[in-house]
Amino acid sequence: MLAPTPPMGWNSWNTFGADIHEELIRQVADTFVEAGLKEAGYTYVVIDDLWEADERDEKGRLVPDPKKFPSGMKALADYVHSKGLKFGIYSCAGTHTCAGKPASYGYEEIDAQTFAEWGVDFLKYDFCYKPAGVDGPSLYRRMGQALRATGRPIVFSLCEWGSNEPWKWGASVGGHMWRTTGDINDSWESIEQIGFSQNGLEAYAGPDHWNDPDMLVVGMYGKGNVARGGCTDSEYRVHFALWCLLAAPLMIGCDVRNMNTFTYQLLTHKGLIAINQDPLGRQGFRVGQEWDHFETWMKPLADGSIAVGLFNRHKEWRRVITAPWESLGLHDRRPCRVQNVITGEDYGVYTRFFGAPVDPHDVVVVKITPVKD
Repeated sequence: MLAPTPPMGWNSWNTFGADIHEELIRQVADTFVEAGLKEAGYTYVVIDDLWEADERDEKGRLVPDPKKFPSGMKALADYVHSKGLKFGIYSCAGTHTCAGKPASYGYEEIDAQTFAEWGVDFLKYDFCYKPAGVDGPSLYRRMGQALRATGRPIVFSLCEWGSNEPWKWGASVGGHMWRTTGDINDSWESIEQIGFSQNGLEAYAGPDHWNDPDMLVVGMYGKGNVARGGCTDSEYRVHFALWCLLAAPLMIGCDVRNMNTFTYQLLTHKGLIAINQDPLGRQGFRVGQEWDHFETWMKPLADGSIAVGLFNRHKEWRRVITAPWESLGLHDRRPCRVQNVITGEDYGVYTRFFGAPVDPHDVVVVKITPVKD
């Protein structure tokens, strides 16, 4: 399996958009190593749209913009690999990319081979400029087959925006992850709408096939290509905790070269990442809801414990949110140890239920472990 746990990495789009170049990518790779992101599990450095030149070469191959990437993609991939990281790139299933550059429709085999020769490990494949009369699954199947034919292991990320319910067919066309919604932006409203709408898709996720609610906006604070006012620290905490409970791919979108302490500590939080990367590979789901604002989510873990998120979506009210044992599939009288995942605090042993006060637009994440007889 290429993706036994949700892929972790960084993508250029959220912050940089068109403002990408090879020196930036080298600096990001350096930062992965120097700042401890690689040690925390982040592996993929992915270049999104607008890396391409306006035309293919005389042999029909995609070529990088010579001003942005004068050394070429092979040299850049080699540099990323020299850091012990993996290299990702972007293309599109239509006639043009979303930004109007040459895309891969009709060129799937030559593009897949080009990517393999460059040393690409991850392909984000978008859905703009779809040709008439060809359905989404067919377009993605064409590239999936072309990637497999290269013989190089390349994670295939389907960016189809959930248009044709890719969770139902994404794995069958060679996908390892698939977007379930439109694009995220750096706002509470976007995080809330996308993140909490993932409930009900948990049956379609698991090792090597992941639902993707889009990249992270943690740490952007209203700056960058998808800035829409930004979020508070507690809202970013909700964002990251929910994505971890969802077993979502964790693709950082901020400028990792300039993270503040809160952003760095959240993105490298061992307890939350362990929940995301748990080998059982279960996607979390909602087990309780009050007044559309106060939600309880659970994610079964490989060691028999349960990760539980107590989410307060209300913008003003502080609220005690509970997790009854019955809703978690536990016997009412079963003693369980409860530990706060984010702070590390041990709350002791409980029976029947656990509850905690949660501030507005914030979350408490606990690990509930049945006590052995």
